Amino acid sequence: MSSAQTITVGAAQFASAIGDVDANIDTHLGWIERGRSAGLDLLVCPELSLTGHYGPARLLEAAMDRGDPRLARLAAAAGPMALTVGFIEEGPAAQFYNAAAMFRDGELIHLHRKVNLPNYGRLEEGKHYATGRFVETCGLRGPWHAGLLICADVWNPALTHLAFLQGATLLICPVSSGVEAVGADFDNPGGWALTCRFYAMMYGAPVIMVNRTGEECDLHFWGGSRIIDPFGKELAVADMNDGLITATLDYDVLRRARHQLPTVRDSNIALVLRETTRVVDKLGVPDFVRPYS
Repeated sequence: MSSAQTITVGAAQFASAIGDVDANIDTHLGWIERGRSAGLDLLVCPELSLTGHYGPARLLEAAMDRGDPRLARLAAAAGPMALTVGFIEEGPAAQFYNAAAMFRDGELIHLHRKVNLPNYGRLEEGKHYATGRFVETCGLRGPWHAGLLICADVWNPALTHLAFLQGATLLICPVSSGVEAVGADFDNPGGWALTCRFYAMMYGAPVIMVNRTGEECDLHFWGGSRIIDPFGKELAVADMNDGLITATLDYDVLRRARHQLPTVRDSNIALVLRETTRVVDKLGVPDFVRPYS
């Protein structure tokens, strides 16, 4: 394990068996063992890592509540290493969520329900999942606080902004990105590379993005997981195969980045609140330019 000032993080990219939670638990245990052997403070697995991208094909069998003993088994195996896994959460009143859970020391320390459910291209998450309603952060070690957003969440810049306004010093983004997911003219691998570097540089914080690999039905997953420092430098980038990438993050680098570009400091929350309140009841993009007074 690292000091509080530095943390060693890892992204494990792999394929999942569609809807077979028990088989995927065994796969996770192998990656957890590798992560602990590497001395990681944090290991991140892909979106819906316990069910596969097309896990909703067996949603009623694959869904778990947050207290499921199979999740507890993963938490126990991870021990002091923080672990993030993706699963279909069954919440109260039979509501199902695309969720990511973070564990440490055998306990659930954070859970995020995906807010931005894509319904375009070959994606139809709104058909299966309820919408998450909160963006929160989670303390890791020392000055490190994680903002955990799932895939399309970070394609809504407001959600990422909310995470950093709440003190995130690290952005964790498990994704399930297939080459064909959005459309033929949309470069998913290139788009993710740009998006991750943009957020790292804009907010002066490391970004961990972890994708899945392999094929599921009509989607080919390209891997490409990456760990980026607060200046937008790629510390580790995976290829398209199963694998574990790691990097050590130093809080002093974040301090320098935020001193040079103080985006969080200068966010002007009061202005954002005032203006969003003003337009909240308007539909679509306003078709006027407010005149100067």
